[in-house]
Amino acid sequence: MKRIIVTRFSAMGDVAMVASVLKTLQNQQEDLEIILVSRPFFKSFFEQIPRLRFHAIEPKGRHQGIFGLFSLFKELKKYQPDAVADLHNNLRSRFLDVLFKLAGIKTQVLDKGRAAKNALTRQENKILKPLKATTERYADVFRSLGIPVKLDHQLHKEFRLIPQGMQQILANQRLKIGISPFAQHSYKIFPLHKMEEVLQFLSLQQVEVILFGGGDKEKQICEQWAASFPNVTSVVGQYSLKEELDIISHLDVMISMDSAGMHMASLVGTRSISLWGATHPYAGFLGYGQQIEDCIQVDHPNRPNSVYGNKPCPCGDIEAIDLISSAMVIDKLKLVISENK
Repeated sequence: MKRIIVTRFSAMGDVAMVASVLKTLQNQQEDLEIILVSRPFFKSFFEQIPRLRFHAIEPKGRHQGIFGLFSLFKELKKYQPDAVADLHNNLRSRFLDVLFKLAGIKTQVLDKGRAAKNALTRQENKILKPLKATTERYADVFRSLGIPVKLDHQLHKEFRLIPQGMQQILANQRLKIGISPFAQHSYKIFPLHKMEEVLQFLSLQQVEVILFGGGDKEKQICEQWAASFPNVTSVVGQYSLKEELDIISHLDVMISMDSAGMHMASLVGTRSISLWGATHPYAGFLGYGQQIEDCIQVDHPNRPNSVYGNKPCPCGDIEAIDLISSAMVIDKLKLVISENK
């Protein structure tokens, strides 16, 4: 059996995309064992993938700094890997790559396609065309190592048990809609007052709405919404990451930003309607198996101005994400509701 070390340390959405690729890879390769190196919090993404062992990196603990990376290298070398697939291509992963190469172990590194992404996001002479999907870029690393993988870019629904306390909401016959209204960068977040208008519409329908997020501030906002609107439930801070994946697997659709919520939905085979402002699905970060028709966005010559949404993208007098109206989201949800009657 061939043994491959795979490194991808962050961010949450990217790690979830790696999990989608590895799930497909392991279903096609029966003689491959994977050692996945990532942060402990992300372990739940990989628990249902066969022949995969999770090895935690602790960059703020025992693996901090150069000496910490040397320690991590020694830990990983004990697996006696045949090759290393670097799906991160950052300073830490490249340092590890050098050590493995010096040890005579074949290494392949992710090509991030920076030149094409710069052309997509620059202000002048912008080239607005779809770039290679990030999941295909991940797959290319394995192909370069002589490990074929064919991605079908389809959603595959996972069977998961309903977490305790969610049976009444998830086991009934109502349409179940998740909302993941936050993102790491503020420029990717749909204005909260507009999301409230969406929630007001949904609360009047025969549907169950479940809110997702993380952190005290997001928890407070979601709990306020749950208290204000009927048939709306917040699970923020109440369940583990694994249990949140379990819940998402029972949804009919997830509403998300260009954020981890979309990629978590992909991982368990749930459709996601995503909202895009400063970023654009053409950059290659649309969730695995999700459809461009489910992306809500408004064309503007300034969009996109970044790959990660970490800087403002003014379109006239407003931010790019503010080009999207609550009516646009509600109209899309009306179609979803009618399709499921």
